[in-house]
Amino acid sequence: MKLKCIIVDDEKLARDLLCEFLEKYDQIEVAATCKNGTEAINMIENIKPELLFLDIHMPGINGFDVLENISYQPSVIFTTAYDQYAVRAFEKNAVDYLLKPIDEKRFATALDRVISRKKENSPDLKQLLDEISTRVLSGYSESIFVQKSDKYYRINVDDILYLEASGDYTVISTASEQYVSSKGISKLELKLDPTFFLRIHRSTIINQNHLREVEKHFNGGMIAKLQNGKTFTISRSYVKKIRDNIL
Repeated sequence: MKLKCIIVDDEKLARDLLCEFLEKYDQIEVAATCKNGTEAINMIENIKPELLFLDIHMPGINGFDVLENISYQPSVIFTTAYDQYAVRAFEKNAVDYLLKPIDEKRFATALDRVISRKKENSPDLKQLLDEISTRVLSGYSESIFVQKSDKYYRINVDDILYLEASGDYTVISTASEQYVSSKGISKLELKLDPTFFLRIHRSTIINQNHLREVEKHFNGGMIAKLQNGKTFTISRSYVKKIRDNIL
């Protein structure tokens, strides 16, 4: 017998991604998708799903409000881009907590927990908290969504060579492709571990793992050279930071 699930998220891209992941699981049936909390409450009460993928940060009625306003309690996997809700999510007896952008392997682990919980009827909350602590508490993303033509792709941050501001957008370059993010470069910088990603100019961030050398310029400035031959001028305001970090 299939487990019925409902997906609740105010972002269509997030709903579509979860549906795509779930297509591989014959034991799960997506009974409905909801774009806000009000819609979710009605659907949950009517369908009574066994599983709920629930975004936390939504306009109006948030994910926690949804759970407070339903009489039926399904298993819940919280999905959110905000790590500060982790502990409260587990206090709500969540099966798991997935940080966006959601990695498919991490998603599979969450589904395994749903099945295990159905058998054992209780999650190991200490184990869950231990597993999310590294990523959640660091706040740095392992992957991000980027755009190419009319499609969105997930790329690992380790594959990023550099990021360049382009107006309100950011061009992200890997060894083989270029993508466009609708987020500004300063917002993306907050998602990237500064141990590896260095801001060398107000419009440029490089991945230190792909840095070949830093060359002093004749005028006192510096030039960063990547392993692929790409070069960037290091802004004077970032020279000291670069020296402290890598020289």
